[in-house]
Amino acid sequence: MRKPTRFWDRVAEGYAKKPVADEAAYQKKLQVTRGYFRPDMEVLEFGCGTGSTAIAHAPYVKHIRATDISAKMIEIAKGKAEAGKVGNVTFEQSSFDELQAPERSYDAVMGHSILHLLESKEDAIAKVHRLLKPGGVFVSSTVCIGDFMRWLRFIAPIGRFFGLMPLVKIFTEEDLVAALTAGGFAIDYRWSPKKGKGLFIVAKKVA
Repeated sequence: MRKPTRFWDRVAEGYAKKPVADEAAYQKKLQVTRGYFRPDMEVLEFGCGTGSTAIAHAPYVKHIRATDISAKMIEIAKGKAEAGKVGNVTFEQSSFDELQAPERSYDAVMGHSILHLLESKEDAIAKVHRLLKPGGVFVSSTVCIGDFMRWLRFIAPIGRFFGLMPLVKIFTEEDLVAALTAGGFAIDYRWSPKKGKGLFIVAKKVA
């Protein structure tokens, strides 16, 4: 965990200051997600970054547990929550591999801009499935680089070696949908604002 932690700690402050690339698309994703929320829901977000999405959703659910591999990201997120007097989001540093929780603990799990940064999206999907209650939803937004930047597979290992890039996995939208389906999910909502801007999916755990 040490190397990716260092990378994300280093870029955390710049990441926090960076504006949302497509505000309209982001707001649509928030709106769609809230259509699945209820006031009594327990929610998990892994790869929460500096906490903006968790904080935005906090008024619509009972509690959100938000985790990230970067201590610096979590420090910034806690500061945002404190400044906004948000009391029902718990931020903690943890990789998704290390995260501990009983099976069927959550009504919803969110993982935005994270699946392509993990060693195995299939392992992550399997863990999300275990953590969700039957009928629970997995909400994700993922850049599927294999659809438009396949050449990055040759550049990424070099960038990672020199600490200029994190781990990046190359797969297509259809690869991701197939992995979710094979992992016991049914795709309930699928949308992308345009090519190369990430695939937004709400997938339900098959009861």
